[in-house]
Amino acid sequence: MKEVAIQEAKRNIGKSFSVMIDRPFGSSHPKHPNIIYPINYGYIPGLIGGDQEEQDVYVIDSQEQSKVLNVTIIAVIYRQDDVETKWVGVVDHTKHYTNQEIMDIVHFQEQYYTSQII
Repeated sequence: MKEVAIQEAKRNIGKSFSVMIDRPFGSSHPKHPNIIYPINYGYIPGLIGGDQEEQDVYVIDSQEQSKVLNVTIIAVIYRQDDVETKWVGVVDHTKHYTNQEIMDIVHFQEQYYTSQII
């Protein structure tokens, strides 16, 4: 089942989505207050992810304080030890990031998982 979700996620690379920002830049994780978000983080309303909740998205290039950001998906992070994937979006789709740059940016959260960009 996870493989189907991964393939579906990969089909969305390059597509644009509106992301509801529920953990803005500088905010703390609701269950782990020691984790501070150095980027905006949110979800795509109505699009269900592997955890049966709305698909999560790291917005790696914006510190804009906004409730909604329009992003282009540039990568999918696969967690080997979790039921969901995390999508990576950017506001400025003209800037390119290496896989290592992306993993460095999301390390604050992904350090707790066995993750890779697919």
